[in-house]
Amino acid sequence: MLINCDMGESYGPWEKGADDAVMPLIDWANIACGGHAGDPDTMARTLSLAAEHDVQAGAHPGYPDRRNFGRLRLDWPPDSLVREIQAQIGALQAIAAALGTHLHHVKPHGALYLAMMNDDRLLTLLAEGVAAVDPSLTFVLQATPDRERHAAMLGHTRLPLAFEAFADRAYASDGRLQPRSIPGAVLSDHDAVARHVANLLGGFVETPEGPLPVRAETLCVHGDNPSAREVLRRIRELVPRGG
Repeated sequence: MLINCDMGESYGPWEKGADDAVMPLIDWANIACGGHAGDPDTMARTLSLAAEHDVQAGAHPGYPDRRNFGRLRLDWPPDSLVREIQAQIGALQAIAAALGTHLHHVKPHGALYLAMMNDDRLLTLLAEGVAAVDPSLTFVLQATPDRERHAAMLGHTRLPLAFEAFADRAYASDGRLQPRSIPGAVLSDHDAVARHVANLLGGFVETPEGPLPVRAETLCVHGDNPSAREVLRRIRELVPRGG
């Protein structure tokens, strides 16, 4: 099980997350591309940090809405939205190339991620948009009870797919994430996270209506979780680096 984390979400002098402390503890870094967060200097710094720690770097594009940190769904024409996401990926790709490194994956951010997981057409359009940029990029999406259907639906893109579970989020009964507005939706207690991750490693997750099967290849920890560093240390006790 590989661990991924959302990173590079600072902007100019405004710092968010603890990238320096978190990077040595993860396998994949999802780097903001200037949409919901990030800027060229932050992208370059985060890409270099990932390379230093032998961490796979990926693009983390989202709605271009810094005010709401990309966590508010926007009414956006689908074709235009795909071009926006392609432009964000391209910006990070260009900086990576200038640094002599490359991108490994793409994982949409926040409200865009939630929207695509609830809209087959949007999910397909985004995957096709990523494939048009670079068909070797791994596309990250949530492992839900619809995993096999999603894999079949996106097969024509020929993108490698990585299905993820969330180490620091509570789940709803349908296998999606509980909205952040619900108390307890974001897990920060280290023992609660450890129990949750142990369940995920066992192939299931607890929901309000009981356990639900979940099969994932990667675990996500949100970099803006105030307890991210401590949470990752606990997870590494259960999941050794690269294990």
